[in-house]
Order: sequence, then structure tokens, then C-alpha cells
Amino acid sequence: MMIRALLTSLLLLLPVSPALAQNWALDGMDPVSYGTDNAAVPGRSDLVTLWRGKAWHFASEQNRNLFEANPGAYAPGLGGLCVVALSEGRSEPGNPRYFVVIGQRTYFLRSERARARLLADPQQVLMRAKAFWARMNP
Repeated sequence: MMIRALLTSLLLLLPVSPALAQNWALDGMDPVSYGTDNAAVPGRSDLVTLWRGKAWHFASEQNRNLFEANPGAYAPGLGGLCVVALSEGRSEPGNPRYFVVIGQRTYFLRSERARARLLADPQQVLMRAKAFWARMNP
């Protein structure tokens, strides 16, 4: 029993392989914390659930339970792409560390500068981004 606990502890300290990390949703950030804490909070390696082929990490058991009850509500809007880039007619990945919560949805941006642009006119930027997104995903 003691050996098993020791081995488990050692496994948690090992670096994550690049192959596994590629399947991490949101670079390991907790998707629930964006709305509840208004922060990009790193998830724990021992609180994970699989959804849509990705490993989603959580900061607490409560957050994992909330996500598992309704994962679509916590997934980032517009596929996690940068809202400002989409509004300009480009598809660029958003960075899970730069985000804005509008309504009940979390949107990602590529940089702090893009975040400031979105916040300057959220309704207009989001409207243009959604229109471009709809053309990309008929």
C-alpha cells in the first residue's frame, strides 16, 4: 500500500509528455473558473474529464461536476478562436490566458491588445466575429 502511494506521488511529479499535453483543452486552464472567478485558473492534473477528444482540467471537484453536468456551457465561444481576429476576417487561435466573459460565454483573444480592442466595442466586435464564424462553419 505504501509503495503504491509513493509511486502514484512520483507519477504526479513527472513532466507531461508533449503528446498528452497536445490533448489538453485550454492549455490546462479550468473552463469553469472563467465565469466563477473571472480568472484563468490552472486546473489540477488529478481533476480531469474527457470531452470531445480533449482532457479538460479543473481547479476543484465542484468545477468538474459543474462542467460534466453541461460541458457546452463552459466551452469557449467561437471555438476558442480570437474574437478580434475573427471580426477582422481571420482565423487565429485565442490564448486561454486572455479572455473576456460576455453574457454567460467565455471568449478568447490572442493578446492583451486584442482584449482591449474587444472591450472598447464588445457588441460590434462580437457581431462581426460571429458573422465571420458563421461563414466559416456553414
